[in-house]
Amino acid sequence: MGAVRAWSVVVPAKRLPLAKTRLTPLTDGLGGPPGAAHARLVLALLADTVAAALACPAVAGVLVVTDDTAAGEVVTRLGARTVPDEPDRGLNPALAHGARATGSTAVAALSSDLPALRPEELTAALAAAEARVGGRGGRCFVADAQGTGTTLLTAVATDLSPAFGAGSAQRHAAGGAVELPGTWPGLARDVDTAEDLRAALALGVGTHTAAVLGGARPRTG
Repeated sequence: MGAVRAWSVVVPAKRLPLAKTRLTPLTDGLGGPPGAAHARLVLALLADTVAAALACPAVAGVLVVTDDTAAGEVVTRLGARTVPDEPDRGLNPALAHGARATGSTAVAALSSDLPALRPEELTAALAAAEARVGGRGGRCFVADAQGTGTTLLTAVATDLSPAFGAGSAQRHAAGGAVELPGTWPGLARDVDTAEDLRAALALGVGTHTAAVLGGARPRTG
């Protein structure tokens, strides 16, 4: 197998009422109609993630798996493609479906809540994954900031076999995926709680999240 030239990135996006429910206490304090601020923040996290992936020179395209109309509209405007969540059986079947839909032999599943992600971080992580699997093919992953979850799972010339969720880093390793050792703070910082969001803000977030939160420090690069 020759060198991987470009990656297809798959991003899952839940229906907005079901997404990031642990952020509800924070978004309730942002004002407006019930649920409106929460939806804006969830969409902003998704938009900044997708925008960073699309700006990565190693990425040929981004495919978002979603049944949410608003999420689909946001990522389509950014330049991503969408497919419906036909399995409708949760996160991992959705990602496996998206990976198949890309038709690519180099696929990366990326969390949808990485507002501090920088394109150069994703570029470096994908290069590390390609170097690690070499001509053999295989799977690699990047653990989250806590070291227990997963924010990026890559597969070259093999099935993606996603096992996201609580404790996913251990499951991915047990399934044969190799953990990548690089330091990529924005890539590792997914946002599930208000504390996670504060940590992302300290790194600098993308323009969509900064706009929703009003005056947050935007990331550079």
